[in-house]
Amino acid sequence: MEETLASLRRPKRGRPPKPRVEDRAGGDFEDDDEDEAQGLAPPQSKRKRAASAAATAALNQPLIDIIKHNGRLISHAVKKLVEDYESKKDSVIFQILTMLFEACGAKHEIYPDYLHESDVDDVVMSLVDTARKLVTSFISVAKTLSGQRETTQRQLNAEKKKLSDGPLVDSLEKRLALTHENITYLEELMRKIFTGLFMHRYRDVDPEIRMSCIKSLGIWVVSYPSLFLQDIYLKYLGWTLNDKNAGVRRASVLALQSLYEVDNNIPSLGLFTERFYKRMIQLADDIDISVAVSAIGLIKQLLRHQLLSDDDLGPLYDLLIDEPPMIRRAIGELVYDHLIAQNIKTSHTGATDEETESSEVHIGRMLQILREFSDDPVLSSYVIDDIWDDMKAMKDWRCMISMLLDENPAIELTDMDATNLVRMLQASAKKAVGERIVPAMDNRKLYYNKTQKEVLENSKREITSALLTRYPQLLRKYISDKAKISPLVDMMILLKLEMYSYKRQEKNFKAAIDLIFDAFFKHGEKDTLRSCIKAITFCCTECQADLQDYAENKLKNLEDELVLKVKTAIKEVEAGDDEYSLLVNLKRLYELQLSKPVTNDSLFEDMYRILSQLKDMDNEVKSFILLNMYLQVAWCLHAIDGENPSEASIDELSSKQRSLFHQLYYYLVVLPTYQKEGRSTTVLSSRVCIITAEMWCLFKKSKYSSTKLESLGYLPELDMVQKFWKLCEQQLNVSDETEDEDANDEYIEDTNKDAVMIAASKLVLADTVSKDYLGPEIVSHYVSHGASTTEIIKHLITSLRKNGNFDMGALFFEALRRAYDRYMSYVHDEENTLIGKAYSECQDLASRLAGSYVGIARNKNKSEILKIIHEGFSFAFADLPKQLSFLEAALLPFVAKLPSTDIPDILADVEKRTQDTNMNGDQSAWGPYFTFVKELRERLKNDVFQEEKEEKPVRRRGRPRKVRDAPGKKLFDEHNSSDEDSISASDQQGHGEDDTDDDADQPLINTIRASSASKLRSLKVSQQGTSSQKRAPGPSVA
Repeated sequence: MEETLASLRRPKRGRPPKPRVEDRAGGDFEDDDEDEAQGLAPPQSKRKRAASAAATAALNQPLIDIIKHNGRLISHAVKKLVEDYESKKDSVIFQILTMLFEACGAKHEIYPDYLHESDVDDVVMSLVDTARKLVTSFISVAKTLSGQRETTQRQLNAEKKKLSDGPLVDSLEKRLALTHENITYLEELMRKIFTGLFMHRYRDVDPEIRMSCIKSLGIWVVSYPSLFLQDIYLKYLGWTLNDKNAGVRRASVLALQSLYEVDNNIPSLGLFTERFYKRMIQLADDIDISVAVSAIGLIKQLLRHQLLSDDDLGPLYDLLIDEPPMIRRAIGELVYDHLIAQNIKTSHTGATDEETESSEVHIGRMLQILREFSDDPVLSSYVIDDIWDDMKAMKDWRCMISMLLDENPAIELTDMDATNLVRMLQASAKKAVGERIVPAMDNRKLYYNKTQKEVLENSKREITSALLTRYPQLLRKYISDKAKISPLVDMMILLKLEMYSYKRQEKNFKAAIDLIFDAFFKHGEKDTLRSCIKAITFCCTECQADLQDYAENKLKNLEDELVLKVKTAIKEVEAGDDEYSLLVNLKRLYELQLSKPVTNDSLFEDMYRILSQLKDMDNEVKSFILLNMYLQVAWCLHAIDGENPSEASIDELSSKQRSLFHQLYYYLVVLPTYQKEGRSTTVLSSRVCIITAEMWCLFKKSKYSSTKLESLGYLPELDMVQKFWKLCEQQLNVSDETEDEDANDEYIEDTNKDAVMIAASKLVLADTVSKDYLGPEIVSHYVSHGASTTEIIKHLITSLRKNGNFDMGALFFEALRRAYDRYMSYVHDEENTLIGKAYSECQDLASRLAGSYVGIARNKNKSEILKIIHEGFSFAFADLPKQLSFLEAALLPFVAKLPSTDIPDILADVEKRTQDTNMNGDQSAWGPYFTFVKELRERLKNDVFQEEKEEKPVRRRGRPRKVRDAPGKKLFDEHNSSDEDSISASDQQGHGEDDTDDDADQPLINTIRASSASKLRSLKVSQQGTSSQKRAPGPSVA
């Protein structure tokens, strides 16, 4: 470039300058053949020696001085560096780095010793950064020259229009040619830097270097599209979308975002988009949350330019009900922009009318989306939560209420749409007042500052103002619809109730309370009953003066009427009538007693009587009778004054306690032998187990000893604890298929095997019953009943270990022995289908328990390990050779936790126990013994302690949803790195980000979304406002 610029300088007038020594100094560095080919005569020897000496002196200068003052020697200096590199590698690198640092303005001296102290990655990063800045500087200069070229071109065109050929035209033409030549030269330099450095470093082993290269390329393409906005450069951004490092993938996505933001770039990105758009969509479900969120932003850019079709977006809609909130919100914003916030044309001129129609259209489109999730209110809540921040129409309370009341004849809601709109109204109101509508990942309590609290209060006022007069109308219209009435009743607790007094709307408040009262007795579903009780109770505490009195009287009337209905239903059943009325009213009584005591002297005796006399009642009726009896006992205990209890109250409670224990113990004995199978029997058994455990905890003997309530203390006998556990085991062994039969049962979470295991574990933790029996029984099922049960028992073990006085070694040995006894029982009974499973469970239990002894815990609790082993030896050798398989099944993992120094003693102990025993009998029975001894001798022979890995859950920083076969594509194996390749020649072979669902690792929301989420893939919202058109009634969502 120096020569190019030098040729443009104006020549001096007069005598031509003398040739300088430096101009001829290059003779020594050029071949004689080149001199002769150029027709140069060989110089005289004296002059040659002088020129050589001057050139040598010049080349000994620092490189920065050669670049600044002796540009013609640069090629010779480079040649000399290449020659010296073979013998003096560090020196050459030091010279180059010194030149780079000085060129960048460094003021401090550096020394060759620094090279040995520096990391090669840091050096490479510095070189990449220097090259990046160099190219950026070239781009800045080239853009300046481009501006000058355009100006010169305009001036030249103007002069040519004057039809005058003079010196000005010639000067402009020369200037234009010169500027163009300089731009071409700069672009060639940029190409060489890209080819020589970037093409190698963009696949460097260091992700930071790869990331720097991709960021730089993105900046270059945006800054100088005339050169870099070509497929030969863009393909590198596409390839690195598959990088195994999340930071590099995100850098590539962000670079592409900046490209698609410029409208003028879109025509040149057509082939690139066609080649890589599928990968961009896949990245929306990337394992790294930041990459996924950035990819969703990129997809929004593609949609803005209409580069994607609705069919391409199908997989994205599933992410509306994904677990990470950041991804759900990003997808919600995309769905709102693309499907809901379309161009809205109205025929009205008024601003209010336009806003109203806009809300109606947006709500109509939202309802069309929610149709795909109508069967699952939880999934609907997730979708509403995702889109709520962007959709203002969901805060238009009056519009939604008007649509529900059919005030606009042009809008006709189907039953499904009305259900979804009610859910949307309630969920949106909860969001507006600061409550969560979906569970939080961290379960932290929400805190708001003063300004935020004022905003929430204003929202509550707006909601209340919109519902003051219309709330009774909504309740009256939908009071018979079980799908709609529960969320409508829940709206009561979101209102600012004092506004009913301020606005003189007491009549509407009383009407709403009356309708909620009627709804309680009109429905028997758990959600509706709880909503009604919660709403009336809320009014009893939050209302003012007369309204509070009215709510309290209504709650008392509800209690009295309900008790009367239960007693009447009991008499009807005793007379031989149907049990349905009794069941429904028992459910209502149960839900009411969960929030407040129900006082009636004879109600408990009535329930006890019918339970004792009618043994063939439906099991669900029996379950709710026992539940209500337990709640009666619990509230009775709660009402007793612990300091000065009356004899009458203690006697009453003691009588109820004995009556309930009598019924529970009857079912503990009967249910294990009960022949009738089915879900109702399982529910009754679970209820009996849970209520029995709660009663034992409630009246734990040690809690009341040395108090005035000592007579209420109770300690169950061991045989009854054994019967209790036998029934619990029966419930734990219920197949998953049986549990899944009624997975939609409204009380399923209260009666499944997890609830039973929690109840039994509470007895051990609270020291309510003897740990010596129940503790080992529970732990022996550690790995037998699925992941959730395993976590419960793991928590139990962790809690017991915190008690320094508890003998964990004895607990573990007894648990292993009982798991082994179950295996042996199957062997004796010749139940071949269960033998292998039981043995495997015993091995897994031993591995899991031994896995708790790692690191410091292994050395600290060495005595526990030795106790387990020695107790195990005593058990295994007690009846030779029948129980020798215990050595291999249960003790090997614990032996592996001992240091090698303890192995000789263990081996000697084992051999001593068999020294006088004839082992020539059944070799299959002695096989486990020989295997165990062989393992011990191998340990002695190798003298290597094999560290076992601690079994603990892996904390993943990314999304805890899916298991990947590979974290990313194996980069660059399929691509030719030549910059001559076009984008169409670079074929991606897979993406390395394929998702494999693993239900065991999925959060709850992922396990319930599978069927509903896939429906949204086919969602196509009409570009016309569908909510403004009449639709035929759809199927009812009951």
